[in-house]
Amino acid sequence: MPQGQSFGNRWTQNMKKVSESKCAVVRGEVDLDWYHNRDGEWRKIGLSAPARRALVNANLTKLSQFSTKKRDDISGLHGIGPNAMRKLDNAMKRANLKFK
Repeated sequence: MPQGQSFGNRWTQNMKKVSESKCAVVRGEVDLDWYHNRDGEWRKIGLSAPARRALVNANLTKLSQFSTKKRDDISGLHGIGPNAMRKLDNAMKRANLKFK
């Protein structure tokens, strides 16, 4: 702990940062249990939490649903980055599936 700074002061500063955050997850406004009940397939693939939430928010809960979607539509979702797309591409290949 930095000298001259008590635990209480650090906690207060951290809580101020949380309340000022633009992220709904950080502010505690997102029901993470709701996502946890829907993102099992994405967890198995190893996707990050933002990527999993992006897919669930787009009502995509199974890899097989991607065959009706264009790859650009998936990669354009907020929360889906290059790493998530690599993992999704690999999973699609292993499942012998293709994007629309």
